[in-house]
Parts: sequence; structure tokens; C-alpha cells
Amino acid sequence: MRPWLLAIHAVLLGLLVSINAKSEGISLPQNQNEVGARTFEAKGVALEIKAADHIIVIQHESISNYMGAMTMPFKVKYAKDLAGLQAGDEISFQLHVTETESWVGQIAKTGASSLPAKKAADYEPAVPVSALPGHPLVYYKFTNELGQAVSLSDFRGQALAITFFYTRCPLPEYCPRLSKNFQKASQKLASTTNAPARWHFISISFDPEFDTPAMLKAYGENYHYDPDRWSFLTGPPDKIAELARACGMNYERDGYTFNHDFRTLIIDAAGHLQTIFPTSGDLSDQIVAEMVKAAAVTNPPVARTQ
Repeated sequence: MRPWLLAIHAVLLGLLVSINAKSEGISLPQNQNEVGARTFEAKGVALEIKAADHIIVIQHESISNYMGAMTMPFKVKYAKDLAGLQAGDEISFQLHVTETESWVGQIAKTGASSLPAKKAADYEPAVPVSALPGHPLVYYKFTNELGQAVSLSDFRGQALAITFFYTRCPLPEYCPRLSKNFQKASQKLASTTNAPARWHFISISFDPEFDTPAMLKAYGENYHYDPDRWSFLTGPPDKIAELARACGMNYERDGYTFNHDFRTLIIDAAGHLQTIFPTSGDLSDQIVAEMVKAAAVTNPPVARTQ
């Protein structure tokens, strides 16, 4: 067969496959990211519908082979996926997860819930206010992934990027995204000509019962971390909670998982709060830019008097 006939044949075959799939009710991938997605069947209660933002907050049951019961916001691909839904609806849905994103689809109302819904405000970002630079916990000895006693004050004179996470976080846009931000940003800083020399990244776990130093070290190795540039801290739950509050970070336990918002703080070399990123997403370039600026601050911090 001639090449131009082969090309026409391929196009026609593709159209026939698409038409047959639609007639059979088969959902075809919308983009390449969906091809490798894992899919999980789930049930829950819709707590809040944000059609304009393509977000639905779901209090869901345990999702077999993936995650425990919890409450969290999920993305949908299209606003129409939320049509006809309202808070309090019992629903079935599918959770799709790739290495970089997750979303829900095939949402169907199955009934009306009699369960008390959690407040939608529990899932809104905290007000971006932080008392961290002057907080007493700056001098508290937490424990790093190497089992060493470490305080934030040990990094005095360096530009710092600080975030909060937990290793069991199941969705790629949440804690894994924050860790990827630090991975990419630290690699960029380490490989950039004339980059600042004094900087450090700190990831603080708010799941200290599970996130032991050994667990944190294994987690860091998955991100090819350099312990001279990136530390993972754990400590007593009350001290972690107090530090998180000082940073304007909200989280709450929900079974063995957590509902939480986001906080990435940039502290300049003089110990002043420079920037807060209250969102997830790929922030690596912004973090690099802020760290370069933070490291350029030359006035030394005032040491604490005993």
C-alpha cells in the first residue's frame, strides 16, 4: 500500500476507534498524563462544591489499596463533573492518580447523608502570618533524619526554606509536590554558577509518631537529598504543633492521615521572614529566586542572650 494511503487508513482507523468507544460508553484518556493513571473506586459524602475552581471536598471512606478514610479537597477535570451535586450528597466516584497529579471523576449521587459535615473552613489556607523568626522554638532541639539534635538557630546566617509535610501523604499534589519543590530547587541552587553558598532546606514532619528519623532518612533518599543542604526534622507532637501555629500552618489528624494546608517559608540570612508560599504547585523556580535574594542579606542576626 502506498504511504499516503497508509496515512489515510490510520486516520480513519483512529476515528472508528473513537466513535466505537463513545458508543460503548468507554472513557478515552484526555491527555498523555491520564494514560498511566491508577484508578480507585471510592465512596463518600460531598462537603463542599467549588465548581469555578474545579474542586470538590469529600469526606470519603477508606479507599482500598490506596488510602484510609479522611476528608480532603479533590480536583476534577471539568466543571461539568460537579453539575447537580450539592453539599451533603452521598456519592460514588473514581480517584485517578499519576506520578504528578490526581483527580476524581465518574461522580454519581447515591443518596443524602445524615452524617455531620466538617466545616469547609477547615480546608481553607491559613492566614499568612508568622511569628517564627522571634519564636522561642527557634532554639528548641528537634531531631533530624540522622538522629541528631538540631535547632533552627543552628542555621543562623543562612538563607532557609522551611515547609511542613508527612511521609504518608498519598496525593502527588500535596506533600510529594512540596518535597519535589525542594528537590528541584536545591539541585538548581547547587548547580548554578555564582549561586549563594549559605543556604539550607528544612522539611518538618507533623506526623512524628510514624516519621521516625529512619523513616525520614529513607524518604529523603527517595528525593536524592543532600544532608548538607536539606534536613528533615521531627520532634514531640506538642512542639511540632506549636511551631506550625507560629508559621500559620493548619493541620489536623484524620485517622492515620492528616487534613492540612500548605506553608513554605523563606527566612533570609539575617533571620527575618522574607516570603510565605501558602500553596502547593511547582514553586521550585520561585523558591530559587527567593533563596538567592534571602542569601544576599548581609546584616548578621542578633544572637540570643542567655
